[in-house]
Amino acid sequence: MDYKSVWGAMEECQRLGLTKSIGVSNFSCKKLENIISIATIPPSVNQVEMNPPWQQQKLREFCKATNVIVTAFSPLGASGTKWGSNHVLDNETLKEIAKAHGKTVAQVCLRWSYEQGAPFVVKSFNKERMKQNLQIFDWELTEEDREKINQIPQRRFMLMEELISPNGPFKTLNDLWDNEL
Repeated sequence: MDYKSVWGAMEECQRLGLTKSIGVSNFSCKKLENIISIATIPPSVNQVEMNPPWQQQKLREFCKATNVIVTAFSPLGASGTKWGSNHVLDNETLKEIAKAHGKTVAQVCLRWSYEQGAPFVVKSFNKERMKQNLQIFDWELTEEDREKINQIPQRRFMLMEELISPNGPFKTLNDLWDNEL
């Protein structure tokens, strides 16, 4: 992959005023470090899969140290999509926490992301769910809740296997994710 040329073109778009800021998506620590080492304008954001069962702790720490904002996509696991799963919304730990607070699992997940300082991208056309998504600011997770969430086994669910090819830049999943699976 020619990251240097692509990033240079993105920097030029920002210099020309075509965008306010530039960023990346699905970059591992190693790929992000590569971009930062060649950038004259560093990435402002790295949008990645992030939710309680895939917390991306190492990546979040790296991004914090390099002033890159982590934005969470699929904070609810993308239930009902062809590429997502119910692994987040069906998580027993999250259900237990939601019940204790009189909230939905989705609200627990969004609150968790908010408390991590990670903006999130949610997609809903259901007005009731959109209202529920906004009802995360009048309560907080307890220390016990956070500890329970930290104990959830970690697993990346969107492996992006379609990007693996014997003739491409990523020949294995470990190549793609730089051993951050």
